[in-house]
Amino acid sequence: MSGYTPDQKLRVEQLAKLRRQWLKDQELSAREPVIQPKPPGAVEKFWTGFLEPKSLWRLYTYKAYKGGVFALTRLLIPAWIVHYYVKYHVAQRPYGIVEVKPKLFPGDTILETGEVVPDLPETHSHH
Repeated sequence: MSGYTPDQKLRVEQLAKLRRQWLKDQELSAREPVIQPKPPGAVEKFWTGFLEPKSLWRLYTYKAYKGGVFALTRLLIPAWIVHYYVKYHVAQRPYGIVEVKPKLFPGDTILETGEVVPDLPETHSHH
C-alpha cells in the first residue's frame, strides 16, 4: 500500500489550511495595535528631549566628552609615561626622586646646627 488514505489526505489538507489561516491571522493591519500609548514618564521625556539633534545638552555633552578624551589621551597618559620613565630609568640613582636623610650615630655632627650627637646613656635595667 502506498500513499495516504482518503481520510489521511483530507486531514493533511485541513491541517495545511488551518496553518495558512493561522499565519494569515498573525499579520497586523495598519490600525493595530489598538492599545493607547502611555504618556511618557519623566526619564523618557528627558531622553527624548536630550537626544534631539542640535539640542544644547547634546552639543555640550559631546564637547565635554571630546575634551575629556583629549585630556586623557594627549595629556594625562603621556605625562604618566614620561614621569614613570624619568623616575625609574633616567634618574642617577634608582628611585632617585625619593631621597632618604643619612643616619646619625652618636658622635656625628649635625650639619644644619653644628651640634654633636651625644652618646646614648648606658642603662642596665632589664626590660
